[in-house]
This record gives sequence, C-alpha cells and structure tokens, in this order.
Amino acid sequence: MDLEFLEAFKEEWKPVSKAALIAWLVFYGLFLLHALTNKSGFLIIDYVFLPIHEGGHLLFGYLGSMIGTWGGTLLQLLVPLALAVHFAYQRHTSGAVFCAFFFFENFLNISVYMADARRQELQLVTVGSGEGVMHDWFLIFSSLGVLERDTTIAGIVRFLGWLGMLAVVAWLGHRARSSKPSGPRPPWLRRPA
Repeated sequence: MDLEFLEAFKEEWKPVSKAALIAWLVFYGLFLLHALTNKSGFLIIDYVFLPIHEGGHLLFGYLGSMIGTWGGTLLQLLVPLALAVHFAYQRHTSGAVFCAFFFFENFLNISVYMADARRQELQLVTVGSGEGVMHDWFLIFSSLGVLERDTTIAGIVRFLGWLGMLAVVAWLGHRARSSKPSGPRPPWLRRPA
C-alpha cells in the first residue's frame, strides 16, 4: 500500500466543538428514537438509499445475475462505507461518524428485507418494467440453503445495525472528549510537506 495513504491515518482527528457535539448528539438521539419507535420498518433515510440499492443491481448485474442480485445490498453498504473511509482519511470526525452511522443504519433496512424472504409481502421496487422481478433475499437465501432461517439472520443483522450505530455515537463522544488541544505533535505523526 502507498505509505502516504497509511501515514494519513496517523494524523490527529479534527476536533469537534462542544456546540457541534451537542447538536450531533441531539440529532443521533432523535434519529435513534425515531428508529426505535418506527413500526413500518422503513425510515425516511431509507428513501435516500433505495436508488443506490437499485443502482447496485444494474452496476453489479454486468458481472452475472447472482452478483447482480447481491449488488443492490452491496452498493447500499459500499457507498456510506467508502464515504466513512474518505472522511477517516481526512481525519474529519463528524463526517466519518455520520457516514459510519448510516452504514450501520442500512443494516436495519436490510434486515426488514431479509425477514420478508419467505413471506414476500413487501412491495418491491425495481428499475424498468418490473416484469419478472424477484425478491433479492428470497433468491440469496434460497441459493445458500438458509431460506428457513430468514428471520433469525435478519434479527442478527438488525442487532449488528443497532450495535454499530450506538458504537459510532459512543466513539463520537469519546473523540470529542479526547480531542483537547495538546502540545506540538511528535515528528513521526506529522504529515510530510
């Protein structure tokens, strides 16, 4: 790997002001409350990721039908993950946290889709005419031989989503507390000019 790329991860994180920390914690708290009390299974942010999901089918579909089926979920997760890595590389605390938080939030949406694999009651969205559209997770779980475990797998994915979102918010609080100004940085942590 490029050493300059790795060196960037040794830099200090950009500090988060007290006012920004309070605003972000209120935002995440309200969002988590909304997610906890929502009974529909779909949050407003899921409508942002829906076109990304559908685009993933088209993008990965060029590599074959099964990877195209997986592609929706893959791109739905890759976009916020790539953005989180970008902000982490920039050492931008708030941006990295925001993207990582919504990476894990996608697990909630994905778990709803997974849990519906056998029932297939959800209204499916697709690009094009919609003829012959199949339920992604029915196809995926059937091909893996785990269709009868759809709700169990969905429960685990949902748990991981909640755990991840809470961990990211806790990390934000930790970063904000530990980002007090310090003396000059040691030479091995300074970015070369």
